[in-house]
Amino acid sequence: MLPTAARLTRNQDFRLVVRRGRRAGRPRLVVHVLRPDQTRARDCGEAKPEAQANTAPTRDSSASTRVGFVVSKAVGVAVVRHRVARRLRHLMRDRLPDLPAGTLVVVRALPPAADASSRELGTDIDAALKKLRVRYPDDPDSR
Repeated sequence: MLPTAARLTRNQDFRLVVRRGRRAGRPRLVVHVLRPDQTRARDCGEAKPEAQANTAPTRDSSASTRVGFVVSKAVGVAVVRHRVARRLRHLMRDRLPDLPAGTLVVVRALPPAADASSRELGTDIDAALKKLRVRYPDDPDSR
């Protein structure tokens, strides 16, 4: 289980990561990542102050890496969705130390994730994080 401090739970945070972050699509999932340096660079732009207040992360972004999951009904019935979400939580928990502090991640499961094994989901997550270049460079490419 992910610690409470590592969970992305607020709708505004999900929306911020999906809209302003970078994404990498894989066959069974899509990973959206918003790094703290991306948030600062975009907030320093010419946006209006009241617009920035609505899009700022709700917690201190430098405190910890946080992860959220989107598993829609397209993936399957409730039992299947919960199984996929549990697998994704477990896989991301093991990868949290490899991510820079303050990174926000949203993992969106696609319908093929319902029939995927944990190994396949892990491979997709690793490939997406590698493509987004968010893992520390001294980490091995695959687990």
